[in-house]
Amino acid sequence: MTKTAAIIGGGVIGGGWAARFLLNGWNVRVFDPDPEAERKISEVLGNARRSLPGLGNVALPPEGALSFHATVAEAVDGAEWIQESVPERLDLKQKVYAELQAHAATDAVIGSSTSGFKPSELQDGRDRPGQIVVTHPFNPVYLLPLVELVTTDANPAGVIDRAKEIISSVGMYPLHLKKEIDAHVADRFLEAVWREALWLVKDGIATTEEIDNAIRYGFGIRWAQMGLFETYRVAGGEAGMKHFMAQFGPALKWPWTKLMDVPEFTDELVDLIAGQSDDQSGHMSIRDLERARDDNLVGMMRALSANDFGAGALQNAHDAARLGEAGLATTMTEVADLGQPILTQSRVVPLDWTDYNGHMTESRYLDAFAQSTDRLMLIIGCTPEYIASGGSFFTAETHIRHIDEVHAGHPIQVKTQVIMGAGKKMHLWHEMYEGDRLLATGEHMLLHVDLKTRRSSPPAAHIEANLVQIAEAHAALPAPEGLGRAIGAPR
Repeated sequence: MTKTAAIIGGGVIGGGWAARFLLNGWNVRVFDPDPEAERKISEVLGNARRSLPGLGNVALPPEGALSFHATVAEAVDGAEWIQESVPERLDLKQKVYAELQAHAATDAVIGSSTSGFKPSELQDGRDRPGQIVVTHPFNPVYLLPLVELVTTDANPAGVIDRAKEIISSVGMYPLHLKKEIDAHVADRFLEAVWREALWLVKDGIATTEEIDNAIRYGFGIRWAQMGLFETYRVAGGEAGMKHFMAQFGPALKWPWTKLMDVPEFTDELVDLIAGQSDDQSGHMSIRDLERARDDNLVGMMRALSANDFGAGALQNAHDAARLGEAGLATTMTEVADLGQPILTQSRVVPLDWTDYNGHMTESRYLDAFAQSTDRLMLIIGCTPEYIASGGSFFTAETHIRHIDEVHAGHPIQVKTQVIMGAGKKMHLWHEMYEGDRLLATGEHMLLHVDLKTRRSSPPAAHIEANLVQIAEAHAALPAPEGLGRAIGAPR
């Protein structure tokens, strides 16, 4: 059954929330009195549709239905999750909550995107304070997974657990703060860095571009995959965190920061920073900057996924949870029909898989087919544990035909037919499709290898039995067109 989320306030953050839920299969109902809300959310959705599906390696569910409503009452009808993203005015937020609770289901979770207000302030005076929590995201909401979930003693355990479950189900990470504080946790870090940066600019130490370069070319990349404390633990070398603290702890008393002394926000300081920022990136539109940002974030998080680290590990877990829904098997018993080519990949082509011609680069065809081979190996029992025990399949020959163009953002599926599987040999035929359109084929001959001797050897009995079972079932299928074709042979 399709779930429903209501978005109250459709600005940058509200639009990001709408995209996150919509592209994860939820129906989304939006209320925003701004006459431009539909256009603005449509533009945010355009960027989200372009970038989010390619972040993972498993196809997202069918997109939910998006609708816009003239009243709060209409928007929250049937919603089990309500996300408030109205402007940061406490009186306005409390007025909105009064209306929400007058019309929303009593068991719906009401989350606030507030970056500064504490949940107790939002709950104050409400009939059902336990229904309201802070769920503070980070822009772009459709890509960045962190959500600061801040609760009070008024929130029942069931509401907290439900909030965590829903946030996790759309590929995000609920950082549960059990003790409230102004600006939560992450924005307090950002505020500290922001204040220090203001002083560096005001005192003429560095320009806005130089400060940004210090972050994005240095510690920002480290923070992206290890955070603060783990980064410093590594900095301590083999002796670890204690050594780091002993070595650098005294520096805390040195006058390195002006964090307790905030510069006055004069017109001169505002003009100085705004002018430098214009010089730095004024040649790009906001949409161009957003696209560059999204491309970079996807690339970084996909790199982290390859190492199962940081935000990449979170994405891998989200992919793993969706394998069955996407029709991808991990064992023989999960294959829907052994007599038909097996679905071994269902995904969207990521942004970084395209080349200077605007379509998928040739190396990525091999990458895609290799991943399909890996899934078939997993299905027949050649698991990571089996490989660790000393056996695996090595590719001996490969032939790929590039039949039609493949573009970033397009959905692709790979279906695999076992041509021959007996003894040491595994002969596979992969076909890549977008819908019914054949894009490419890949023919692969693999040999089972003893990883200790690095020589071909028979696989374990259960693996050979599974492979033979599929090969015998597929023997009744017609021989694929192009099977055994040599390079340059007539088409």
